[in-house]
Amino acid sequence: SRFLFKQNRVRMICDCHAKPVKVIQSEELRQSLCLVNSTLRLPHGCHTQYMANMGSIASLVMAIIVNGNDTTRLWGLLVCHHTSPRYVSFPVRYACEFLMQAFGLQLYMEIQLASQMEEKRILKTQTLLCDMLLRDAPFGIVTQSP
Repeated sequence: SRFLFKQNRVRMICDCHAKPVKVIQSEELRQSLCLVNSTLRLPHGCHTQYMANMGSIASLVMAIIVNGNDTTRLWGLLVCHHTSPRYVSFPVRYACEFLMQAFGLQLYMEIQLASQMEEKRILKTQTLLCDMLLRDAPFGIVTQSP
């Protein structure tokens, strides 16, 4: 499912109790129809049960993607639930996807900053240890006596 959220970053379930619509495929097609990238595909049975257990009928799920160093990784999900059927229009979903991209970029920058600060802290500690060793001249190490 991580792969699916990288491909289709916004997923909407308008009504988990809605009756599924059967898709009839042309017999002329060589490969079976794939609805993986469809926003309105039928939710998995266990997901429908999960929503029912929460008293949720509609949901909008947006992937938080962090891009960096030639990698794209799913960092998390922003999930919105509602207790009645809801349809979110395409322009609103598109705006939400844009906001998630901006958030992912900001998150990446924060992660990079935290990493740089940690690296700086480690270098400072190493420098301090080296200074202590050079300043205090531990002759016991060289002479093998205390």
